[in-house]
Order: sequence, then C-alpha cells, then structure tokens
Amino acid sequence: MSGERTRTTGTGGPAGGDGGRGLAVAVDQDTGVAVLTLDRPHRLNAIDPATAAELADTWQAFRFDDTVRAVVVTGAGQRAFCTGIDRDAQVPQPSSPYMVDDPLATIGPKANDLWKPVIAAVHGMACGGAFYLLGEAEFVVADETASFFDPHTTYGMVSAYESVYLAQRMPFGEVARMALMGTAERISARRAYEVGLVSELTPPGGAVAAAVACAAVIASYPADAVQGTVRALWQAQEATRAAALAHAPQLVSLGNLPGDRQAELFAGRRPGGFRTR
Repeated sequence: MSGERTRTTGTGGPAGGDGGRGLAVAVDQDTGVAVLTLDRPHRLNAIDPATAAELADTWQAFRFDDTVRAVVVTGAGQRAFCTGIDRDAQVPQPSSPYMVDDPLATIGPKANDLWKPVIAAVHGMACGGAFYLLGEAEFVVADETASFFDPHTTYGMVSAYESVYLAQRMPFGEVARMALMGTAERISARRAYEVGLVSELTPPGGAVAAAVACAAVIASYPADAVQGTVRALWQAQEATRAAALAHAPQLVSLGNLPGDRQAELFAGRRPGGFRTR
C-alpha cells in the first residue's frame, strides 16, 4: 500500500508463550485503510491471552486514529485465517459457575466500541473462536481455499458465543448443523457464500486484495456517515445479540467437560476425519 506505515506487536516471553509475533498492522495513509493481520502462522493464527490483549488494544487505538477509516482483518500464512483459542494457553477460571472468564470476549471490534467498518478476509481454516472476529465484521470476503467449522461439541465444549455470532449471519439450520457436527464436517467457501456467511468469493490468494478494494471505497466516503451507518446496522440486531450473549457464560459453565477430559478428547483426535460440503 502507498503511504504505508507498519508496526508489529510482540507477544513473546512469558505472556505470549512462544516468543513469536502476535499482530501486524499496516495503515495506508492515502486510502485510510488499515490491514490487521493475525501473525502466528506457526500456531495456525490461534489466539493466546497476550494476542487477545493486543487485539483489544489495537481496536481501541483505531477508535482514536482518524487516519484509519476502514479496517481489513486477516491471518498470516496459507493454512488458516484463525483457529480460535490456542489450546496451549493457560486460562485460569473462577471456581464459581456464575463467573466464566472468556479470553476471547474482547477480541472483536464491536466489543471494543469501534464503529468503523471492518471487513474480514479469510483463507484456509476459520474455526471456533475465529467467529468472534467474523461475527463482529461488517462482512466477510473469502477465497476458494477457505473452510469453516466449529469443533466445540466434538471436544466436550458448548458452542455458545460462536453460535450466537453465526446466528446473526446464517440461516438457523446451517448454524445448528455447523455447531452440532463439530469436526466431522467443514463448510466450503462456496457453501459459506451460498448461505450468506461470505459476501464475496475470490480465487485462491485473492481475499485480502478484494477486501482492501472494498475498504478503500468505503474509506473514501465521509467518515461520519459511514460510521453512523455501521452503528445503525448493528443497532438493528443489538438487543437480540446482547441478550443471547448474556446467557452464554452460564451455558458454557454448565455444559463444558472438565479441562482434563477435554484434553483427553483432543489427544485422541484423528486428522482428516471430516467431510467438506
């Protein structure tokens, strides 16, 4: 991008746990478009607590940066957009069933009160906690390599937050099928386009460019009108979404298997045991 400034946020050391990078941000000051990249390809862009904190900080920084008028969020590498929470992350939980700490609760733009337009550009796998990001984007562009699935039920976990976000995007039956089939089935990019999760389908490698092109058009319009439109769109479904998310912690607390039992199920998983539709 021309007139570009870049920065990389570090999540190494004890907080990040892998010594790698967490996010990369590039802002084209000529167009007003920022590209926010999950930069943990060695972990399939899974999100650990340090990266989650960096995401929240970055969305909040965008609120005050008037040079950023639209954002594209994507993932580094070829294999995945994001695979949700990093399974190696340590997430201590209160002993009370009435208090659940969700490490991904504030990784999305709307959770951080950002009402600038956000477009997700997806390639490879997008699963589980990735839907926190996809669910809070205005729309999703995907290339033909993209696939979508929700592994929660397979590993003894309740798909609560993910199902709420997906229910804002897809027909009920499609959401129910994805949530209940777990790792046995992946939704192809074409099927995701057909059911409305994806708004534009591109050839392999083309999602980011297509999303940036859309973002540049939107960023060229008067910012107040764009942001007001974003807020109006979300207001139309805010009450339903907020009410549904309010019940999610208790459903997770009641329905999730203990961590050690989840770990056993993960250890016994068999790669390749799924079909794509």
